[in-house]
Amino acid sequence: MEIQKATFIINPRHFHPIPNSTHHPILVSPQHRPLQHRKLLKLRPQSCCCCCSSSHSHHPVVKGPILEAGNESFGKNHYKNITRKKRVFFLDVNPLCYKGSTPSLLSFAHWISLFFSQVSLTDPVIAVVDGERGNEYRRQLLPSYKAKRRKHWHQFPGAGKSPRRIVETSHRLVLDVLRNCNVPVVKIESHEADDVIATLVEQVLQRGHRVVVASPDKDFKQLISDDVQIVMPVPEFNRWSFYTLKHYVAQYNCDPRSDLSLRCILGDEVDGVPGIQHVVPGFGRKTALKLLKKHGTLENLLNAAAVRSVGKQYAQDALIKYADYLRRNYEVLSLKRDVRIHIEEQWLDERDARNDSLVLSNFITLLKESRNLNLQNSSHSNG
Repeated sequence: MEIQKATFIINPRHFHPIPNSTHHPILVSPQHRPLQHRKLLKLRPQSCCCCCSSSHSHHPVVKGPILEAGNESFGKNHYKNITRKKRVFFLDVNPLCYKGSTPSLLSFAHWISLFFSQVSLTDPVIAVVDGERGNEYRRQLLPSYKAKRRKHWHQFPGAGKSPRRIVETSHRLVLDVLRNCNVPVVKIESHEADDVIATLVEQVLQRGHRVVVASPDKDFKQLISDDVQIVMPVPEFNRWSFYTLKHYVAQYNCDPRSDLSLRCILGDEVDGVPGIQHVVPGFGRKTALKLLKKHGTLENLLNAAAVRSVGKQYAQDALIKYADYLRRNYEVLSLKRDVRIHIEEQWLDERDARNDSLVLSNFITLLKESRNLNLQNSSHSNG
């Protein structure tokens, strides 16, 4: 059936090609249009625990002191240099497909619509999804790693009989939406999206661009720098909010390079990574921050503890006794930068956004019709 702009309808079984869309995972000669300017909510930081929030949960509204004006690294000239650089977005797809801990395609549709219209506009966007068996390497190191995530498959509508099939169908719908919006989609087997993004971020930075990672996942804080920011969904305001190096330093009062080491010591309950306080209850955040401010990284701290006293006796004993425990946490929580993938130049082209409204409105209509149909079927079966 020939598709025309005026009568375009999504087939519930699959998506048809969209007018003006490349419908390919790689952008090819996109049409350009002037950049639109929209205001974004920017939150100020306050203290919160970076190790207690969920990878799928959203960060709390934050407010508090900004860095002192005399700090030259955040001066006007610094930001003028940043704004001259091309901005490239990486979209962490999987967390956006959840509302809290419950899978939700409507949540994905909502946040991606706001992202395109208010955040990325026509800037290049590269979407990344988890590959098959992406967690396998980390689960071999730590069987409890993200074990709770697998329990949510049954929560997709109709997933009771065949959860994997329902999840795969939902993923195909999501990928079709992104491709029809002219967003290249990257999926590498046996690799998590986080590692793929970290690898590609390095390649984009080497080209002299700046990077914004769109994700609620706290793991990306270990990438924050002058040229790497995070933009995260904030449900309280129904907006996306930028999180920068300035926010991080004001919030935690430490170098972002210490973030990973801190999480290795304190653990990540949501991802199933136990902290040292499970075996040494007195070893908490205050002690960890004090030691890391002095020694910089977990490895430096462990090496120092092996040859001399680094603090109180309980901390000294814990660092020696549980050194392997902490190094395993580091291996599990650190983002890899050596995934075998190379950035394609066409992925960095300005994105053709003319189809966004059509694609997303039809996708939302499809989801609502499908939900209503499921409710009707459920009502008939119960009757």
